[in-house]
Amino acid sequence: MTYYPVFLDLRGKRVLVVGAGPVALRKTRGLIEAGAEVTVVAPEALAEFSALPVRMLRRPFRASDVRGAALVFAATNSRQVNRRVGQAAGRLGIPANVADAPGECAFLVPARIRRGAVQIAVSTGGRSPRLAAALRRKIESALEDA
Repeated sequence: MTYYPVFLDLRGKRVLVVGAGPVALRKTRGLIEAGAEVTVVAPEALAEFSALPVRMLRRPFRASDVRGAALVFAATNSRQVNRRVGQAAGRLGIPANVADAPGECAFLVPARIRRGAVQIAVSTGGRSPRLAAALRRKIESALEDA
């Protein structure tokens, strides 16, 4: 599959993140940086979430949670829950990123570098997140040397 790269304006848009572990935290921080209004749904959350400007729903995911979201991220440690999140979003035509299953994603989140107004994104089409992260680090290093 070939993806079409795009940068989204998420300012003021409601974005749902299901899960509150390390992967969800990383995604949530990037969404906040982009100006999204983030709702996080998870029965338990890392302590770092308490310092973030998010709407926190400390409970299990419900299919109705996706209503009104511009984007949905499934980032739990449960394959079954992540699948349900992606399916619920898909039924309503809401693009979803399913952290543990690139084949179930409507979009992928690339490794990215940001220096002021410049952003560079690196993607391997979901095949090798480690390679994308390694390439991101090399590009960051090259930018520091420039």
